[in-house]
Amino acid sequence: MSTTDELIIEPQSGRPVDACVILLHGLGADGHDFEPLVPALNLPADMAVRFVLPHAPRMPVTVNGGMTMPAWYDILEANLDRRVDEAQLMASAARIHGLIDAEIDKGIDSRRIIVAGFSQGGAVAYQAALTYPKPLGGLLALSTYFATADSIEPSDANRGLVIEAHHGSFDPVVPEALGQKGADRAKTMGYAVTYRRYAMQHSLCPEQVPDISAWLTERLGSQ
Repeated sequence: MSTTDELIIEPQSGRPVDACVILLHGLGADGHDFEPLVPALNLPADMAVRFVLPHAPRMPVTVNGGMTMPAWYDILEANLDRRVDEAQLMASAARIHGLIDAEIDKGIDSRRIIVAGFSQGGAVAYQAALTYPKPLGGLLALSTYFATADSIEPSDANRGLVIEAHHGSFDPVVPEALGQKGADRAKTMGYAVTYRRYAMQHSLCPEQVPDISAWLTERLGSQ
């Protein structure tokens, strides 16, 4: 069942849902952007994973001439360091915490909840996952950057969080150097990070989909 704020895709296995992936889209998109990814993952038939794809609010975005569009936070400068409105980013991360809380209230173990995000959504995913007060199942960072690396106060509960980071080697929007910097920073903070690069621009590619599927199956497969 979907709401005005989230697109929710239930599993087709017929089994009771026992895992969840919360996937955040990028700037200017909405939750439907990654809707085709869910069936393409071709997860094992015995997995019962709910996908929650929230829609970002609409707001003016400074680097786009103040144009109003779906955004998790305002981007103030499009330089390599990506100066952003951290208060808005924190508010978006708090919203994701609320979505995680809701899944736990439905009976899902926090350790079987994955937080994932693409581009701007990935920056929120970094903040939300690493600060959540209960242990999560993993963080999937897609073509993104660690915007709050210098200010984050990580939760002890997720000090052992597994991070899977993917980036395109030809990305003109979020340069790969920025994605690599974020992954390296997470490593220096003690997180287990796997970094994968693909010959693509700012997108997903066919070679990436089975890698995402395999990682999700490893993290959320049969208990």
